[in-house]
Amino acid sequence: MPQAIRINRIQVRGNQRIDQTTVLSYLPIQPGDAVDATTLDVAVRTLSRTGLFADVQIGVQNGDLVVEIVENPIINQVVFEGNRAVNETKLTEEVTLKPRGIYTRARVQEDVGSLVELYRLSGRISATVTPKLVQLDQNRVDVVFEINEGPETGLQSINFLGNAAFSDNDLRDVMVSKQSRWWRLFSSNDNYDPNRLDYDREQLRKFYTNRGYYDFRIVSGVSELAPDNSAFLMTLTVEEGDRYNFGEIKVVTENERLNAEFLKRILPIRSGQLFESDRIESSVDALTFAAGSAGYAFVEINPSYHANPETDTVDVTFNVSEGQRVYIDRINVVGNTRTIDPVIRRELLLTEGDAFNRALMERSRNNLRALGFFKDVKIEEARGSADDRSIVNVTLEEQPTGELSVGAGFSSVDSFVVNLGISERNFRGRGQNVVARVEWGSLRQQADFRFTEPKFLGRDLRAGFDLFHSRYDLSDYSSYDYKSTGAGLRLSYPLNAYTLFSPRYFLKADEIIVPFSYCGSAGQGSSALCDQIGSFVNSSAGYTLYVDRRNDPVRPTRGWTGSLRQDLAGIGGDVNYLKTEADASWFWGVRPNWTVSVQGQVGYISGWSGDSIRINDRFFKGGNTFRGFETAGMGPRDLTTNDSLGGNFYAIGTVELTLPNGLPEQYGIRTSLFADVGTLGMLDDRYLINSAGQPNTNIVDDLALRASAGLSVHWKSPMGPIRFDFAKVLAKEDYDETESFRFSTSTQF
Repeated sequence: MPQAIRINRIQVRGNQRIDQTTVLSYLPIQPGDAVDATTLDVAVRTLSRTGLFADVQIGVQNGDLVVEIVENPIINQVVFEGNRAVNETKLTEEVTLKPRGIYTRARVQEDVGSLVELYRLSGRISATVTPKLVQLDQNRVDVVFEINEGPETGLQSINFLGNAAFSDNDLRDVMVSKQSRWWRLFSSNDNYDPNRLDYDREQLRKFYTNRGYYDFRIVSGVSELAPDNSAFLMTLTVEEGDRYNFGEIKVVTENERLNAEFLKRILPIRSGQLFESDRIESSVDALTFAAGSAGYAFVEINPSYHANPETDTVDVTFNVSEGQRVYIDRINVVGNTRTIDPVIRRELLLTEGDAFNRALMERSRNNLRALGFFKDVKIEEARGSADDRSIVNVTLEEQPTGELSVGAGFSSVDSFVVNLGISERNFRGRGQNVVARVEWGSLRQQADFRFTEPKFLGRDLRAGFDLFHSRYDLSDYSSYDYKSTGAGLRLSYPLNAYTLFSPRYFLKADEIIVPFSYCGSAGQGSSALCDQIGSFVNSSAGYTLYVDRRNDPVRPTRGWTGSLRQDLAGIGGDVNYLKTEADASWFWGVRPNWTVSVQGQVGYISGWSGDSIRINDRFFKGGNTFRGFETAGMGPRDLTTNDSLGGNFYAIGTVELTLPNGLPEQYGIRTSLFADVGTLGMLDDRYLINSAGQPNTNIVDDLALRASAGLSVHWKSPMGPIRFDFAKVLAKEDYDETESFRFSTSTQF
């Protein structure tokens, strides 16, 4: 078209479903306009961008503008074929193509990309999606997505380079991503998810910076697909840097009415302390709370840092400024398809109408992440209805919370042990915890069911109940069997950030079974055992006061814990006693991978209202509780029958040094040297006196000191945690039962 042509009229051809008026409304040309090649090109692109047409051609014939169109077909249905790992509902939510919608190639390709990404996040990297069309009459089509899911791509290994202060196992425990293992039946964290890796990086950074490594950084993270495409091998290269202490601590305020010296005194940080990033967050919270108490809810606190590599210290300055006054208009929660809204909102420290506070918003995000219900949590601020109003959007991505535990083991005590357990940490989406477990071994058989409501009555109060039945075959140690069936109620609430108070009530029916011939007229059984035969009801109330000041709940390197437990039996029932136990542990990391721990524990039980202490309520020590002695191998004993009788009092002290063993960290083997020292005894007087009123020479109870030392080896095996104890007894009584080696398993559930 060499020159512009004036258009007399416009003709639309090829339209079947779309009205001509609709086409003309999109067309940027009107009758009477002069058009050239450029104008026609713009018109073609304008109509194509509407998404209504598969093809558009525009030409001029005898002064008329002729618009030839081919309409995009209408979608009759969207079908998925080949999907097994991901259900159709989730796939449907992911695609934009819907029945009765308009089909376009661009949208199909976009949906293919979304489906492939969904499978990639589900751990199936090799999944492919092929779109196909089935032509129907009246310009309709069926869209079929043929899916080849491929195998689930797991994480064969997670390795670290450059770490000296902490082992590979220590760092793996910090990460959400886990290595693929057969026992992780219902976990989705053992598949490869590059998005989860970003969260893992942040967790590793927090882990190191909470232990003084201010300069820590992750140099690189490389994920390589195994040659058979079955799993990924992940390697993270880290640079730990030096260990820093806090240097000079300052508070700078813009408002003279906020006293900087006073604010500095309330900080939980002192110069010379080990640098911990969590203390910075706690300090910001403390300053925010103090400013809010003084009437300044709209403050911004920005810590600034200055590192001194020559002294390995970090100077911290808290800059306190008054920010813009903004209130929360609305809080939107999206993405929770299973967890109900109240479970989420009760973890938020802000509500509608509150003053917006960034520190509280971040703490709210951490609270939600700590639940373990969500793979990802985002809390973002958006502009509200006015300049002083904001909207808080909480976006969640849920993850599986149910677990099935199946295990079998063998030990020198229990012989063969089988256990099966099911747990659900977010029962019915209400945040409730349900655990059902069955364990069967030669020494112990038990079944129990536990239910816990973490926010009872909408408060920071954990409440729950237990149902249990257990049987202990102690005939090899004390010639009796013990059965117990009962239920309990428990509460737990924090007194502060590190102290927990937990009251409880338990009602149980206990039964002591002893062979008749053992305690008959000709039997040799001790009265300390034979008096216990029969069934009785135990109704008791008690509490536990627990303090945890450790730097890490799994592998502490400093800090301490302590607990006090008391139970009063006799609130009805047949048993009357007061049982008190206390213990404390201290931890010192003397150097990387070298940790010294000191533990002390003591317990005493006394009867009241004329009751003596029954054998199943006494303390028994040995085996895992005092290494070098058999189960129930120390303490009061009947010399005639060699039955262990237990004691009413015990005191035990332990010193342990955890040290490196030179084995590769991926083996999961940890070693420690230990020394145990303690005593057990103080039977009721009635069992120490015979029928003639003289001391019973057949029963020994002398509170003698026992001691042992040796080596313990802990192995995180595929079958569960296993422990080997090699012990040398240093002090004992002639009647004690000792052992130099013990092999035991435990179930973490």
